[in-house]
Amino acid sequence: MDRRFFLTLLFCSVSWILFWEIRWKKRKESQIEEWLQVHSLSQYRHLFEDVQTLEELSVSALSRLEEVVKEQQSWREIAEAHIKLLRDFAFQEWLCSQNLEHYHHILKTLGCMNLDDLSRFDGQLQLSLSAWGYYYNDYIKLSTGIKILQTSRGSRDQDYEIRLVRSLAERRLNEKWSTAGALLFGCSVALCFLIRDLMFYVIGGITVSIIAFFFTIKFLCELAARIVSFLQNDDPGRRGDRSIYDYVRGNYLDPRSCKVSWDWKEPQEVGHTMTFRVQLFYKNGQPFPAHRPVGLRVNITHIELALDIPVTQEVLQEPESNIVKVAFTVRKAGRYEVAVKLGGLNVAYSPYYKIFQPGTVVPSKTKIAYHFSTLVLTNGQQHTLQIEPRDEYGNPTSNSTSLTDEKNYSVHVHSLGTGEDDSSDDFYCKSVSLNKQQCQVLLRLILKKTGCFKARISYNDQPLSNGEFDIIVLSENEKACVEKNVSTPGISIYFEAYLYSSGNYTNSSWQLPASALLAPQRRPSMGEEDEEHDSPVEGQPEKVKKPKKVYCYISPKQLSVKEFYLKIIPWRLFTFRVCPGTKFTYYGPDPVHKYLTLVVDDGIQPPVELSCKDRNIMAATFIRFLHKNIGGSETFQDKVNFFQRELRHIHSKKPRTKTCLKITRHAILESSLKATRNFSVSDWSKNFEVVFQDEEALDWGGPRREWFELICKTLFDTSNQLFTRFSENNQGLVHPNADRPPHLRLKMYEFAGRVVGKCLYESTMGGAYKQLVRARFTRSFLAQIIGLRMNYKYFETDDQEFYKTKVCFILNNDVSEMDLVFAEEKYNKSGQLEKVVELISGGAQIAVTNENKMHYLNLLAQYRLASQVRDEVEHFLKGLNELVPENLLAIFDENELELLMCGTGNINVQDFKAHAVIVGGSWHFREKVMKWFWAVVSSFTQEELARLLQFTTGSSQLPPGGFNTLCPSFQIIAAPTHSTLPTAHTCFNQLCLPTYDSYEELHKMLKLAISEGSEGFGML
Repeated sequence: MDRRFFLTLLFCSVSWILFWEIRWKKRKESQIEEWLQVHSLSQYRHLFEDVQTLEELSVSALSRLEEVVKEQQSWREIAEAHIKLLRDFAFQEWLCSQNLEHYHHILKTLGCMNLDDLSRFDGQLQLSLSAWGYYYNDYIKLSTGIKILQTSRGSRDQDYEIRLVRSLAERRLNEKWSTAGALLFGCSVALCFLIRDLMFYVIGGITVSIIAFFFTIKFLCELAARIVSFLQNDDPGRRGDRSIYDYVRGNYLDPRSCKVSWDWKEPQEVGHTMTFRVQLFYKNGQPFPAHRPVGLRVNITHIELALDIPVTQEVLQEPESNIVKVAFTVRKAGRYEVAVKLGGLNVAYSPYYKIFQPGTVVPSKTKIAYHFSTLVLTNGQQHTLQIEPRDEYGNPTSNSTSLTDEKNYSVHVHSLGTGEDDSSDDFYCKSVSLNKQQCQVLLRLILKKTGCFKARISYNDQPLSNGEFDIIVLSENEKACVEKNVSTPGISIYFEAYLYSSGNYTNSSWQLPASALLAPQRRPSMGEEDEEHDSPVEGQPEKVKKPKKVYCYISPKQLSVKEFYLKIIPWRLFTFRVCPGTKFTYYGPDPVHKYLTLVVDDGIQPPVELSCKDRNIMAATFIRFLHKNIGGSETFQDKVNFFQRELRHIHSKKPRTKTCLKITRHAILESSLKATRNFSVSDWSKNFEVVFQDEEALDWGGPRREWFELICKTLFDTSNQLFTRFSENNQGLVHPNADRPPHLRLKMYEFAGRVVGKCLYESTMGGAYKQLVRARFTRSFLAQIIGLRMNYKYFETDDQEFYKTKVCFILNNDVSEMDLVFAEEKYNKSGQLEKVVELISGGAQIAVTNENKMHYLNLLAQYRLASQVRDEVEHFLKGLNELVPENLLAIFDENELELLMCGTGNINVQDFKAHAVIVGGSWHFREKVMKWFWAVVSSFTQEELARLLQFTTGSSQLPPGGFNTLCPSFQIIAAPTHSTLPTAHTCFNQLCLPTYDSYEELHKMLKLAISEGSEGFGML
């Protein structure tokens, strides 16, 4: 060995040491800077110039920062971060001293961050560590160390942790480079220089040998894989006529050799037809003709919504005959999984993940959140409108930066009653900002003028879906007055006004004569006002020639218009409920007193025109009461949330314990009445546990839901004669039966009302407690539940045949030749005239004319739809209102009430398919049996779909949101049986579907199961 060898050795060793020294120093400096930056302390870096490691900083940081950090909050956060860092290093050093450093990351994932956490580790968590595959000796050392920590808990302090950290710093300082490594590196390089010619041949030979060995192994593995593929495809239908020689040559379709190319560039917006191409290749790389049956399966699924997208496949012609073109259309924005499979195997890098963005803003789909038909604002104060921009398919579109441009959103405001346009900047000001987290645009509006206004919000000069509303702008004094009225509703709140005849109001949209409202109306309790005398013609305005002085009383439940005779005797002229159905229209000053005008219209009574000095205060008080009654928003979902929250609060003090109902299935109504005969309201609020006699089933929710299903069917099915239909059609709506048999007492309706109230209350519990009423009530019956009067328009939905044959004929023809009078003939079941009922006093002598025919039709509706069943409806409401107060029901209209009580009646197969969860199953089950299943379900009638739903969930109706809101989700489980009847677990909404050999067999078994087994329970 010459001198060059030793010089090379020395130079390489020193270079090795310097390299690792510099690398170690930079890494430590970056750790210090990262920690300071995370805790916003970068400006104090100069205080730690002499600190080399993060371990040293954890010991000295607090003392150095104490003098420079003055803010109490910042100092508290820095101290917490410092303690956390110190304890983590102490924890690492303690584990290293026990030869357990490999446990550090595992312990932190289990929530053990320091020695104190480790000392509180229980035995179960210690055992969970052993499941990671460590030796039993490690477990013994860990257990012993924990016991030592537990016994020395009182002696451990911060000094102990500082000693551990210093020990860690010294150990890591010594480990930054090793002398042996430097010598080894130096010797290796020196030997290469010394015998470089020999090393060239040795290294070259070794390299060539490794490359040859690598390619030999790759060839043998590829050959073995092809032979294994041949052996696995033992099915002649899938292998075809290919021999093992074809597989050795790679002359077979290989999913991993195929390619997928996309015909679009990301990101793409929803709404377009997207295409991609699947190129089929043999294993040897030659094109595979796509016209041959290949079993290509493409599944595109929205990951968040679990929504499958239908696809179409098209085989291209020459010269691209090995390409299959796949097309699909995306409606919902988000992340999609595209799975492309051949014979159950993924093609190339399948599954792929693609993101589709929402489209441009569509004003007709964009809406204002927490919408009100009337806003009450204060002059000069800012009000924020939360706008939810949506594209054509309802996707949030807050990703567009152009939404922040004020030019996109415009506000048009004009005074009501004056007709002048006040859309100038002097009258109001607005600003727009974007809230990406909530996908909302915030439009801040300030009005600088008091009065009543009509506002319209537009996007690119197109109005939003609910962008038109009224605004009442109050002064500070008027606001204080309204706040006082709303905060003290027990005190009489009244306003002096002048009543004008509806005939003087030319813009009225009223079509119903006042005398249509002569029939009694059920009203909410009025407290002291109930002692007043009602006018015998309430609801019918007098034909006055000049304004009449009246007083308008407002309470949280109603607006009453009264007149005082002799200044002491009150006569109520009109009563309007404080509900969304009561609308206000604002006009300018009246011609006599020059007071601002207000028209009140509930669509049933005649519009009432009032002029009042304090019109804005009166209207704002009414609107504030309305907003409190409906929970702060007029959208259906917000009203449902308010309804459920208030109903839970009302029953919150009642016990929610279980109470057992023993029911006989063949006498469901009688046994249910007997079981609940002595129930109080508190008992009806309890959780029912239903036990069917002679049936072995535990009530985990299924028997309870079936009891509700059966009792509703018994009560509301027309065959039991408690309710009836106006037509023979089985799809007709049900109405209380005025001609019920004598044995069906009025107590039955009271019980029916309690059952409906129980369903509504159970639904407020959410989850598996959601319970719908299995009935389709007439609109007129629903209207009576919420206290509305009848009019002839209810015949159109409730009694369609009567509406077509009589009502429409009267509406569209001259009635002067029909000899109609204000009376209705009632016939018995044999067709004989039983009696003549006068619709008004002396109606048999009052002829129906073209002028009063609307009056006649409304009186006819009042009699046929309400008066005949007054007792039945009152008893039903008595039971219902015991559980659900009337004021909560009044916030809905009749259509919303049906949706709340009965859910959606139509079962949509696409909705079913989109939200059903498939659990388990082989390739045959998922690709064939499920395809047959959806084909069978698509052929079902609504009755059969309802039976399938009842067979699986215990209920034949869906909640308001359809299958998406079922809890638990509808699950189809692959049963480990073959060619047997399907079974179900109604407590968990599970359908257990066996495997079948054909579509016909599945169709037969499924129909048999839902026809014969849709009711009843057995042991699972």
